[in-house]
Amino acid sequence: MSTDLEKKFQDQITLEFEASITYRQLAIEADEQDLPGIAAWLRHQADEEIVHANKFIDHLSDRGNHAEIGQISAPSVTTGLSVLEIFQAALAHEEKVSNSIRDLYREADAEGDFDSRPLLNWFVDEQIEEEATASEIIGRLKLINGEGSGLLRLDAELGQRPEEGTED
Repeated sequence: MSTDLEKKFQDQITLEFEASITYRQLAIEADEQDLPGIAAWLRHQADEEIVHANKFIDHLSDRGNHAEIGQISAPSVTTGLSVLEIFQAALAHEEKVSNSIRDLYREADAEGDFDSRPLLNWFVDEQIEEEATASEIIGRLKLINGEGSGLLRLDAELGQRPEEGTED
């Protein structure tokens, strides 16, 4: 793996950790609105992003490259977001991650790095799922239109997500 490609993988690791922190901040915003189910769902997403970072770390390490976490910026999440805005922010960040993975895929292909394809294929599929899930929740929030009982029902439903760790 070239030094340039290794750096792109390191950048992706950093972005995955940034995504985790963003989801943690979004969970705080949901907690502030007394929506424990939505907050728990967002914390699970944060944990999943760490699993994603670990997959990239393992890939580099397994191939004799050096995994490194770069500078992580504070999340650009403003306070006082509505629940709809929380999920719109989540979707925007997932789209950023998807674009980064596509760029990484293009770079790996340009270098003929076929060994990265299985991992990157998995991430392409994962990002399609992540964006679809966030989009579906946004659609449901638009249907609810801020109505209290609908929001509480969605909160309860999202709170049923099974617990997952950060190691996969």
